[in-house]
Amino acid sequence: MRSLSFSLFVRILIGLALVGGLRLFAPGGWGGWTAVCVVAVLWAGLNALVLGRSVRSSAAVLAAAAAAVPERRVRVGAQPLSDLDEVGSAISEAADRVGRVLAEASESRRELEAMIDSMQDAVVAVDATGRIQWTNQHMQRLMPGASIGNAVRLGHALVQTIRDPEVLACMRAAMEERVVREGRSTSIVPGKIFEVSASPMPGGGAVAVLHDITRIEEVEQAHRDFVANVSHELRTPLTSIGGYVETLLDHEASLSAQAREFLTTILKNANRMGRLTEDLLVMARVESSQELHLVPVRADVLVRDAVKAMNGLVQDEGAVLEVGEMTDSEVSADTDAALQVLSNLIENAIKYGQPRGEKHARVMVSARNVSEPVGVVEFSVQDFGQGIGSEHLGRIFERFYRVDKARSRESGGTGLGLAIARHIVQSQGGTIRAESELNEGSKFVFTLPRVNSSVS
Repeated sequence: MRSLSFSLFVRILIGLALVGGLRLFAPGGWGGWTAVCVVAVLWAGLNALVLGRSVRSSAAVLAAAAAAVPERRVRVGAQPLSDLDEVGSAISEAADRVGRVLAEASESRRELEAMIDSMQDAVVAVDATGRIQWTNQHMQRLMPGASIGNAVRLGHALVQTIRDPEVLACMRAAMEERVVREGRSTSIVPGKIFEVSASPMPGGGAVAVLHDITRIEEVEQAHRDFVANVSHELRTPLTSIGGYVETLLDHEASLSAQAREFLTTILKNANRMGRLTEDLLVMARVESSQELHLVPVRADVLVRDAVKAMNGLVQDEGAVLEVGEMTDSEVSADTDAALQVLSNLIENAIKYGQPRGEKHARVMVSARNVSEPVGVVEFSVQDFGQGIGSEHLGRIFERFYRVDKARSRESGGTGLGLAIARHIVQSQGGTIRAESELNEGSKFVFTLPRVNSSVS
């Protein structure tokens, strides 16, 4: 711009000098002034033409340079821009900076694509309209048609490529509700089981990650089958041992006191092992995700049936079993499974809920509608005994975990009752928790989905 201003200044000086010289030598009067004006106008027009051509030439170079910025091939400094050299330099510097930024972004994209392609999980992303934006190589190989290069087509609707309802439901929830949704798919590839996790993307759309858990499921199923088979095989010899020992104790009068004591210990342990094998079979059956028969059942009916089933144990232990708050709302539950949960909780409360210094427990069973979470009935089994330490509450539902191991074995517990209860409740769409304070008793609470909204 400085060269343009200097050139214009020089031309103005030359024009003034030319006009001044003509005025000195031109004749006086109007004729002389007319000649001077004509020469000045011609000189101004000539300069305007020259300057306009120069500016247009420089502007054309700058326009071409600006248009070439996205392609990163700008070299404005090499062009004849004497009139607009500062603007040209600024465009060159901006082009260099843009080029560096684009190069870094391109490199980052290549690194991200390489990282995603190296994942062992299948990844697919869709835009806000549900069309596929990108996938990794594992997803391409996973889908049918990968051998002919026709597995996943970018720009096509996801439903045209993946027809698994669970995957589509997770993606739909992630896009519409803007939440992370997890699921389980078994129909994408025959014989394969995938854990699906769909997450919303900031600009709309969603991304899904499919993790192959087939091998894990096979190992877990083999473990469950092994436990079930071993437990089943142990039942017969344990029943035989218990039967023979009971026969000896009842009909063999010549037994010494020491022999009778030994046989009593054998019978006690055989019975305990029998209960353990029964609980292991129940645990294996629950963990195998066998289909539950969910039906509407009234909450108060469940509680009263469970209390009635525990009458024998209540009389044997001398406990007090009370029915507290009740609701006639219906819950969606497998009746036998729900009764087993209540029975396990009541049995534990009777066995371990005695107040300090007393021999008998007091237990209260309740069922009520709650406002949070919405649409559930809350069942509770409460004792008024010694309570459970806070350090045990986080692990009390683990298999074979005991708060007082010696006392649990003495009472014949297997350590599986609460674990079975947790699996049954969760498989029916509910939750379970324990609340307790030392010397204040314990309260076990679980929820089941409510069918109706009546409140009693």
